[in-house]
Amino acid sequence: MRTMIIMHGLSSEQRERLDSLAPGWRIIQGKEKELWQPHLRDAEIVAGWNDTAAQECLLPEAKLRWVQCWGAGVDWLPLQAFADKGVLLTSVSGVHAYPISETIFAMMLSLTRKLHVSIRKQINKQWSNPGSLGEIHGITMGIIGVGAIGEETARLAKAFHMRVLGVRRSGEPSPFVDRMYDLQGLHEVLAESDYVIVTLPLTTETRHLFRKAEFEAMKPSAYFINMGRGGTADTEALLDALKSGCIAGAGLDVFEQEPLPADHPLWELEQVIITPHNAGLTTVYNERAFEIFARNLQNYIEERELSANLVDLEKQY
Repeated sequence: MRTMIIMHGLSSEQRERLDSLAPGWRIIQGKEKELWQPHLRDAEIVAGWNDTAAQECLLPEAKLRWVQCWGAGVDWLPLQAFADKGVLLTSVSGVHAYPISETIFAMMLSLTRKLHVSIRKQINKQWSNPGSLGEIHGITMGIIGVGAIGEETARLAKAFHMRVLGVRRSGEPSPFVDRMYDLQGLHEVLAESDYVIVTLPLTTETRHLFRKAEFEAMKPSAYFINMGRGGTADTEALLDALKSGCIAGAGLDVFEQEPLPADHPLWELEQVIITPHNAGLTTVYNERAFEIFARNLQNYIEERELSANLVDLEKQY
């Protein structure tokens, strides 16, 4: 009997849908390790991943053929081991476009209107003007890594009459991006942008893409917002840029070290907004992730190519 394991909670309706999509399969579903651990070596499909799965599913005798990651980032997964074993990997890239784009604008508006400063003063019951306030209407936004999140962010930017520049590996145009570049144009985009929005995956190519030279290429009045992966920016270079006034501030949801240590100097900077890597969370996350998995499962059962978010193991995204 063919076996699939889903390491996540599902509604009764979702479970019924899986049963109808994969008749005759043994479907083991639930968050409890005791449910699925004994069956890992027999599992052809695993939705989810952890250290226990890595120990069992990558053995030579294991039957693993497809892993559905329940997140968008895959840099933490054993990509080379998947490639060596011929395992397909899909992600749920796309489920984050709405919540992360909303978080981007929440940070942009807060930094520009200094709401974060007023909130801190509110805690101390201080009636105090936070200083000069700007506007995001009509500014230039540079999106580094224009995928689903970047495209939704660019679409929303048009409501504020923004000029949108973009960087993506292919350099191919996008409907709401006024001018697109490949990575060779990164510094040109940085020099023109009032907000630099990073939505990159972490790969060999993007690790520490933002170093001292990149922050120095930005305007002193510009803000840096990282929603992709913390490792795309050199933390010490970012910290130096913030402390020296090389850039005006930052909104950070991701960090090279997570959780961010309590004694890290980033916590102390007034011009920085920190969120605990939760920008992609939403009450409908599992619902959207399941839809991607179900679409791929139907294709897999029918022996067709997985159509949603098949990861290129060589490119690492």
